[in-house]
Amino acid sequence: MEGNLSRNNVNERREPRGQLSHRRLCTLLLLFAALFAVTACAWAQQGVLPAAQDSVTPAPMSGSIHGVVASTDGTAYEGARVELGLSRENDLPAAILLTDSSGAFSFANLPAGEFKLTISSSGFVTQVISGVLYAGEAFDARTIVLPVASTTSVVRVSAESRVEIAQEQLNLEEKQRVLGVIPNYFVSYDPDAVPLITRQKYQVAWKMSIDPVTWFIAGAFAGVEQAGDTFPGYGQGAQGYGKRFGAAYADLFTTTMFGGAIFPSLFKQDPRYFYKGTGTIRSRAMYAIANAVICKGDNRRWQPNYSGILGGLAAGGISNLYYPADNRSGVELTFENALIGTAESAVENLFQEFVVRRLTPKLPKYASDAP
Repeated sequence: MEGNLSRNNVNERREPRGQLSHRRLCTLLLLFAALFAVTACAWAQQGVLPAAQDSVTPAPMSGSIHGVVASTDGTAYEGARVELGLSRENDLPAAILLTDSSGAFSFANLPAGEFKLTISSSGFVTQVISGVLYAGEAFDARTIVLPVASTTSVVRVSAESRVEIAQEQLNLEEKQRVLGVIPNYFVSYDPDAVPLITRQKYQVAWKMSIDPVTWFIAGAFAGVEQAGDTFPGYGQGAQGYGKRFGAAYADLFTTTMFGGAIFPSLFKQDPRYFYKGTGTIRSRAMYAIANAVICKGDNRRWQPNYSGILGGLAAGGISNLYYPADNRSGVELTFENALIGTAESAVENLFQEFVVRRLTPKLPKYASDAP
């Protein structure tokens, strides 16, 4: 999934660009976005100031909501759908999750205000709980009983219902834009997100590939290359720019599709980065770095990230088909750049873990604590 866009002269060996991943695509603008946001906050005097300054107003304490879902006989119910709706004043979308094996659910880092819990599952009577969450409160919804519907005697969570939950969660992820502009679809802020099926993996990869920001980035790369006469084999003028634009976009497209859909479907792996958000800085940093070489499988177990590594190699190899002959790289350099791309992925994960969430507006609230 990783890649490198550095350019060399025509008489030098070129590092293939075909290894730029769907996450690295975002990272090219994220540093600029972070600097812009920090500067704007400083001018507006809304940033984090030293604790010694008396003018600092403490941030309101966040709260949490937790509980357990069980059947009428007291048996914990796994896989029940729990939707949290917040008041309009909070201007946040609903968060959705499934209860774990002990029937428990938890929403953390919530703002104070009115809320509504909707607990449902096929074959059971839907339950709705409303209340008010106060600053710093850990609201205990206690045990929520889901009575069996009168016409149903045995009910199980079907594969279809899990697909529907995954789709709802994916729909929320596809609204994630850093500073409201830069797409950040391949990150899940729900640590217990339902695995994506093959169709959904292709859906998010395709949406990332055709996003206007992706086209803009490809155009910007082509413009820089045109100005510096990079890849002179393409020539100049409109035709030369068109070839450079096509190559740049092909790099982004092939890497996103191979690393975000094709190989994850083949190896049954999840292409998303799962935000941790809890623990010490050291533990979160180690988690982010490790995610450069491991990923979650569709079975929710951690495993080697075959999809990301092979995705970068495949995209780098394909790039040799459309770059000028003098700028194509050999097998050795392709593997070398894949290793570099893996290291860069670790840096990008650190950026996702500690910076990006703060720059993304109106995120749903999940069962993880913000730093």
